[in-house]
Amino acid sequence: MTQPPPTTLRPLAQLARRGPTTTRGRVLTVAGLATVVGVFLATVPLHRDWFDLGVYYGTVDHWSRTGRIYDYLVPGTHYGFTYPPFAAVAMLPMTLVDWPSAVAISVLLNAGAAAAILHWSAGATLRRHSRHWWFAFAVAGCLLALLEPVRDTISFGQVNLLLLVLVLADARLLSTSHARFTRYTRYAGIGIGLAAAIKLTPAIFIGYLLLTRRTRAAVTATVTAVAATLFALWAAPDASRIYWTEAMWNTDRIGSLAYVSNQSWQGVLARITEPADPSRAVWAIGVIVLLCVWAWRARGAAAAGNDAAGFALTGITACLISPVTWVHHLVWLVPALAVLLDAGLRSAAGSPARRRLLRWSVTLYVVLCSSVVWLWSKDSSGIDGFVGGNTYVWISLGLLLTLPVLPSPASAADDVPPVHSP
Repeated sequence: MTQPPPTTLRPLAQLARRGPTTTRGRVLTVAGLATVVGVFLATVPLHRDWFDLGVYYGTVDHWSRTGRIYDYLVPGTHYGFTYPPFAAVAMLPMTLVDWPSAVAISVLLNAGAAAAILHWSAGATLRRHSRHWWFAFAVAGCLLALLEPVRDTISFGQVNLLLLVLVLADARLLSTSHARFTRYTRYAGIGIGLAAAIKLTPAIFIGYLLLTRRTRAAVTATVTAVAATLFALWAAPDASRIYWTEAMWNTDRIGSLAYVSNQSWQGVLARITEPADPSRAVWAIGVIVLLCVWAWRARGAAAAGNDAAGFALTGITACLISPVTWVHHLVWLVPALAVLLDAGLRSAAGSPARRRLLRWSVTLYVVLCSSVVWLWSKDSSGIDGFVGGNTYVWISLGLLLTLPVLPSPASAADDVPPVHSP
């Protein structure tokens, strides 16, 4: 049995649990932590210098001048625009601003998206387990910014966080039982449909809607995705033809499948077989197995009424089965980390399950902050390369297999103020 801490250590234990005891202390703590995180993000050696934002910016500028999208390449590279034409349509407003403004807007949009993701994924958990919700939220926001996928998304100028917001907006509409929000459930599916039209990977969430018998939302998502794609066909017919017949299949525009940043099942195979191409049959068999595991676990989450876990499992699966899952795409694991933390905090105080789940929450968070896979960026051969160079794949696979799926809390809308009858 664990002994209580000596009397002299109890104040320290209480401080660790509760944090600063005054408002001034909490404000200073948040300000100090935010400063440290900001300096780190601005100076971290793996800052990506807005490379992907540059691809978007150059593409829409090229499109506005020449009427073509997919023949644009970043000068001196073979990298070009890889998203469906509707993504270019959505990004067209960038032609109205200069480059510094585009960077500033990208950072602000990603910061807002990260705040929304944190609120929707972990807001109820923070409210249940913290006496000072704003303080817990601010500290959690600083910690979220340190995750490698999050900081890479921001410094690349990527769209991953924005797509995750669209998907989680639908998750929130589908899972809420609050009177103020149920009137909007008929719009559920629009976010997923838009995300799928911008980038193909989120289309798996339509499968989740079908799997959980949200037929109306699945139809809405499908119609939205098709309508957006047809709109892009009208706006850019030649580009649409080129994308769906040529550019979509040209992996040279994306990068090497064996590159260590590709933390998907396909990436594992490519690194094993490099310099030869990985077997498509082996990849397809693995995808089928992963989808079967996902279907089994997602149905279990639906049976438990735990949509947070269901959406989290779907995001994990998207990362595993996608042919290319760069490290910054792993923001789709953020909801899973929130589910894991919530399961630990909901376990009985002092129980082995609570200690185990919280220990894993911290461990996985630290590993996903560490950039550890880049140790094998030059050579991922050998046993150490297989284990270490695929670290994030093993994390995704472990979460898919073992993510706790607890029944939803009785107060599923803890983060929403109650409505009082007059």
